[in-house]
Amino acid sequence: MIIRILKRLLKSLPTLLGISLLSFFLIRFIPGDPVMLLLGERGADPETYKEMQKSLGLHLPWYEQYFTFLKGIFSGEMGTSIISKQSVQSEFWSRFPATLELGIFSMIFAIIVGIPLGIIAAAKRNSIIDYLLMGGSLLGYSMPIFWWGLILILLLSVQLGITPVAGRISVMYDIDVWSGFLLIDTLRENVRLEEGLAPFYSALKHLLLPGIVMGTIPLAVTARMTRSSMLEVLSEDYIRTAKAKGLSPFFVVAKHAFRNALIPIVTVIGLMFGSIITGAILTETIFSWPGIGKWIVQSVNQRDYPVIQGGILYIGFLVILVNQGVDILYSVLNPRLRK
Repeated sequence: MIIRILKRLLKSLPTLLGISLLSFFLIRFIPGDPVMLLLGERGADPETYKEMQKSLGLHLPWYEQYFTFLKGIFSGEMGTSIISKQSVQSEFWSRFPATLELGIFSMIFAIIVGIPLGIIAAAKRNSIIDYLLMGGSLLGYSMPIFWWGLILILLLSVQLGITPVAGRISVMYDIDVWSGFLLIDTLRENVRLEEGLAPFYSALKHLLLPGIVMGTIPLAVTARMTRSSMLEVLSEDYIRTAKAKGLSPFFVVAKHAFRNALIPIVTVIGLMFGSIITGAILTETIFSWPGIGKWIVQSVNQRDYPVIQGGILYIGFLVILVNQGVDILYSVLNPRLRK
């Protein structure tokens, strides 16, 4: 198994090389000069401009810059941010827990709601319940995230006051928003003694709205895939045999059908989780969530080349790891695939 995983990771190297090429060149095709943004209009005299360009390594030909970037990858150094002067890897890993926490919460929401809805729709095939559930999932999949997020903010935050508008935790609590998993951190002993569970509830309220927004599309996809996979399994001979034995419909669906329908569902959940990590850009920007998505958007606006190059490469590598993890789950769910 380990050899198989290593072989798959080696086969992913051309993909990572392609990602590095795209991240390096695409940002340079966008109009804008990081040196001009740093110096401003008044401070951009030719001599100062050349000195700043040389200090950032932007005076070199593009191929030399790219090979310097590749050399840094193999040496474990992704470069230094032009704006913050911090290493790219330290900035990435300081923001990654916020994105991962949001992604896990949104996927839990999508799985807990989406799978039961798909099972119900399959069990009630061609009924009004089936049409309503699948119509709702299609609507959820079709809604743009930026529009859906703003609608929920207006409804739940502005009108009803149930959830906060933005941020990761209330500013009244002296807790670092860049810390790891904030829901866990707020339950630590020192926080519990000083503030009780109020910081935890504050973090949960801040997580609720962006988690629902980001989990809407995975929920819709999971529900539709669950329905499709369940319908295929429910038409098998062994399901008819189980029904003929007099087993209850719930037992037939839960014991015999659902497990055999899991592989396509796990596949789509794994792919959606990878896309959630990469697709957090809009959600984090809307809700001012201090994660990777917002960080990359800010870097694009500031033309921070090292951050964009390193950040996108890290994300690509994580998506590949998620896909490998899904492949391993296949053999756990279906022993026949281990060979």
